[in-house]
Amino acid sequence: MTQGRAPLRVGVISDTHGLVRPEALRALRGVDLVVHAGDIGAPDVLEALREVAPVVAVRGNNDRGTWARAIPERVTHTVGKHRLHVLHDVKELALDPAAAGVDVVIAGHSHKPSTVERDGVLFLNPGSAGPRRFTLPISVATLTLGGGRPRARLITLDVAPGAGRTG
Repeated sequence: MTQGRAPLRVGVISDTHGLVRPEALRALRGVDLVVHAGDIGAPDVLEALREVAPVVAVRGNNDRGTWARAIPERVTHTVGKHRLHVLHDVKELALDPAAAGVDVVIAGHSHKPSTVERDGVLFLNPGSAGPRRFTLPISVATLTLGGGRPRARLITLDVAPGAGRTG
């Protein structure tokens, strides 16, 4: 058992494309913060996520219209003692995260869930929680931020084939 504060849990979601799946909301229940890594699709997605926890979101390449203009393309957000840099497409990363003191880079876009560590920085792609693309899983992630290194957990959602839109 560790002394001090309990670890903070961050729910990470991306590429919803306007679809709020109840399975995604259930998987994110209990987190302290939700990060949406773009291709939100509609403002009601963010409203639904705010019912779970406060939301930090970035705009993806498919987020257009008046509602999306106020959403930044990238943001660096501090959670506890950890710095998270969020953008939609990791290929557009315009900084050296290790040199900038970033602990975690969060990006979506590819719809492929992954975690990899490079130069002491965790790169997290939660995959897509929106409409299924090819044979890729429907997924979200959680990020645990405590006294040690950030830890990510990818969560494949149990979604029936052809499940309809909600939210």
